[in-house]
Amino acid sequence: MRDSERSKKYNIPFFVLVIALSVIATVLLSFPLQAQNIPLRSPASELRGVWLTNIDSNVLFESDRLKSAVQRLKQMNFNVVYPTVWNWGWTLYPSKVAQRVIGRSLDPEPGLQGRDMLKEVIKVGHQQGLKVIPWFEFGFMAPADSQLAKRYPQWLSQRSNGTRIVKEGIHDRVWLSPFRPDVQQFIQNLIVEIVRNYDIDGIQFDDHFGLPSELGYDPYTVALYKKEHRGKAPPKNSQDPEWVRWRANKITDFMKRVFTAIKATKKNCIVSVSPNPQRFSYPFFLADWERWERMGIVEDLIIQVYRDDLKVFTKELEYPEVKAAQRHIPVSIGILTGLKRKYVSIDQIKQQVQKVRDRNFAGVSFFFYETLWNLTKEAPQKRQSGFQKLFPTSIAYPNLLVGWKP
Repeated sequence: MRDSERSKKYNIPFFVLVIALSVIATVLLSFPLQAQNIPLRSPASELRGVWLTNIDSNVLFESDRLKSAVQRLKQMNFNVVYPTVWNWGWTLYPSKVAQRVIGRSLDPEPGLQGRDMLKEVIKVGHQQGLKVIPWFEFGFMAPADSQLAKRYPQWLSQRSNGTRIVKEGIHDRVWLSPFRPDVQQFIQNLIVEIVRNYDIDGIQFDDHFGLPSELGYDPYTVALYKKEHRGKAPPKNSQDPEWVRWRANKITDFMKRVFTAIKATKKNCIVSVSPNPQRFSYPFFLADWERWERMGIVEDLIIQVYRDDLKVFTKELEYPEVKAAQRHIPVSIGILTGLKRKYVSIDQIKQQVQKVRDRNFAGVSFFFYETLWNLTKEAPQKRQSGFQKLFPTSIAYPNLLVGWKP
């Protein structure tokens, strides 16, 4: 039926129909473009997380303080916490592996003695309906004066000039070589110990699970490289593409081993990674999370985008490797809420959360608990009110293992 015949059938003059359609189109186009942006993902779930660390924070050092903090996070409609469990060369839970290797089963911090912090946070977290995903914060890094570094100097990596110290702020750090079988076994044993002995929902690593690319010139690694390159020594240039790729591949091989060991111990344990953006993480930490994601050995990704400039922040959200990961697994964005000597306003936090939501990410996680509303220049009431507006109601955690869809 032609348009003229259709208009006669409904007794509507054809020219009137054309004018009406034109008016409707004009009205629709007059609305702001933002109003026409229909979300690609139904907001049935959103990751709302926060990292709990023992750096510039005492939240983990007293049972009642820890309990009230987790309860408060639940009231504020958070749904996952990431408590640190490996930091400063110590475990923050009673560890038989650490006892055997380091000579002490627990961080000597007085507030951790006589208790199992990890068991406590799991208990109260699950009572409140939060996921608890322990964070392996230091990875292969340790303080230069740690018991671990003193006991096993042969485990430490070094630069081509033989130096080992890597500055992190005011702190002297050293790095265990991630290429040594004995180091790998120690780290893997710590991880499996947590997965086996605790009712955790997952376990998280970041790019400390790599190695600063200036390192890797320790005798063991040099010998291994020569063995695989017909006696040729590694390049003096630590950023040589083949040398970067060779070391990153070795770390990827270990990541795959760890993933397999975790799944063999507890198949429903989520393997989460919270690295820097790929364009920093890979060349500077040899942590090739883009490849890990493609291999299927990462089930939850939280990219740390700690930027003040909103344009720079937004640019980091739009790289191809980020969008590709979004199609496969829940990808969230780590947002800085402040540091001990760095103030971040609640307005900046709100703006960044909105940019994340506009791009249909799985959610956000904040670094770190203390700067949500305690360690900040703004009044705690103002900060808490800001987070309540961001998270007005509770929502499910986006869990890949129970049917999450992009």
